Amino acid sequence: MQWILREVPETWENLVPEGMPRILGRLLAQRGIKEGEVTRFLKPKLAELTDPFEISEIDLAVKRIFQAVDAGQQVSIYGDYDVDGVSSIAVLRITLEAYGLRPFSFIPRRSSEGYGLSEGGVERCLKEGGKPDLLITVDCGTVSNEAISALKLQGVDTVVVDHHEMGPDGRPDCVALVNPKACDDPRKYLCAAGVVFKLAHALLKTRPLEGFDLKSVLDLVAVATISDIVPLVEENRLLVRHGLRLLEKAERPGLRALLKLTGTQGKLSSADIGFRIGPRLNAAGRMDQAEQALKTLMTTCDDEATELADELEQFNRGRQGLEQGIFAEAMAMLEERSDEPVIVLGSRSWHAGVVGIVASRLMRMYHKPVFVISIDEQGIGKGSGRSIAGISLVEAIENGREHLLAGGGHYMAAGLSIHEDAIPAFRESFIKFVVETCADEDLSAKVHVDAEVDLGDLSLDFLESYELLQPFGSANPQPVFMARNVWLTEPPRRLKNNHLRLFLRQAYDERDAIFFGGGANDLPDPPWDVTFTVDRNVFRGRVNVQISIQNVRPAAEGGHEGE
Repeated sequence: MQWILREVPETWENLVPEGMPRILGRLLAQRGIKEGEVTRFLKPKLAELTDPFEISEIDLAVKRIFQAVDAGQQVSIYGDYDVDGVSSIAVLRITLEAYGLRPFSFIPRRSSEGYGLSEGGVERCLKEGGKPDLLITVDCGTVSNEAISALKLQGVDTVVVDHHEMGPDGRPDCVALVNPKACDDPRKYLCAAGVVFKLAHALLKTRPLEGFDLKSVLDLVAVATISDIVPLVEENRLLVRHGLRLLEKAERPGLRALLKLTGTQGKLSSADIGFRIGPRLNAAGRMDQAEQALKTLMTTCDDEATELADELEQFNRGRQGLEQGIFAEAMAMLEERSDEPVIVLGSRSWHAGVVGIVASRLMRMYHKPVFVISIDEQGIGKGSGRSIAGISLVEAIENGREHLLAGGGHYMAAGLSIHEDAIPAFRESFIKFVVETCADEDLSAKVHVDAEVDLGDLSLDFLESYELLQPFGSANPQPVFMARNVWLTEPPRRLKNNHLRLFLRQAYDERDAIFFGGGANDLPDPPWDVTFTVDRNVFRGRVNVQISIQNVRPAAEGGHEGE
């Protein structure tokens, strides 16, 4: 594995805020922050939010929604089954209910109805909720041209609130398409819940409501933004920063119950949401019970919230069991294909709601682009893909379109539908695409180091300044540090799940560290060079700096690779 120290402009020291550690200037420069932008980046304010009416067609959506409000029309909200979709429904419902509407909300079943306005999903939506005057889609709808045209013929108006890419058929025949990616808006980084938030802001600017504070839904927007792994830049970063502070107060019963259940307390980070709260909300959709996740977000009753949180926990455990089984089978299949530059696997015994998680694990383990496919009884496979930097899954899908029934998504994550018999041909197409478009270095594992530090630098004062860089996530990754010539003061202490507690010494400074999964590795003899991340740890009311080891190698005599 190659260790590469990230470059920074020579002027990085000009970015060091007064009274803060010099290293903060280096980290700011790596994030593209310029002089004059430091305060706005470190301390973003809600007053800096842009005018929602700058987003194309949001004015048309506002006009149609108020038409429904004034006429007391029936409104249905049709959303996706993941955290972003469910949170989007919750934000929109809360807003519309404040205006006196009582919208019907609908979430398709992942395994049988699939993503978006599928024929089965729309049919069940209209059967259960009745034919609405207005259907608002959230986190879907941009490419549902046929379904939206069919709804129009039935007299149903549609407003699409989404963040996915446009399809080959162009704009659907809806009343309004509120999607920053449909018009190359600079806010195209928003997740669906972020776009819904902008729509709610536009509604309130047009017709203010006494007693309704839009800031009260920022906890939901933050959970969605973090869980959907969209870039934490600009307004996303602002919304998440303030949403996390609201989550710390835990005023929403369902989220309060989930935080308690997972033992998450005190000052929250994006990792707390991404690894503890988001997966439990997502597990409901993966197990075809997304309505329970929505109920958890919407309930106002503490007792019901506790029951729902427990139910989501059971869904998550069931999801984990399915995931472990699929992962073990996938690993066995890979024994015959270890030399290929891509991973494409499928089985009739795999649950469609879990293959994306397995794809993520395989991608991280092998540093290869991956598609994992669940095949139904009719031989139709639904696959989830995850990629590495330098390889676009969208381009790979277009390159192999002749072998697919459908496919699309994002650069690093995508989905496809394929007939079982076509999987080998698609695999060969994918291999050819990667070989012809990627350099060998794209396929080699790397660890990028943001800065070299001494263990003695990692004080609580350092932590306070460092945390101003949060929230960490896509496009604002958590910094990776490196320390050289580190020794052990005593043998590693083995914890459960192959984790190790390490007792490190560098010169005269000593620090404890955790190496998650480190017990599965053969560690070299000290001294070491180590890479690690830094977090806040609170134990029995005492705050300290937690060092999480990521990589260990024998200490290098000179500079390390890539410098």
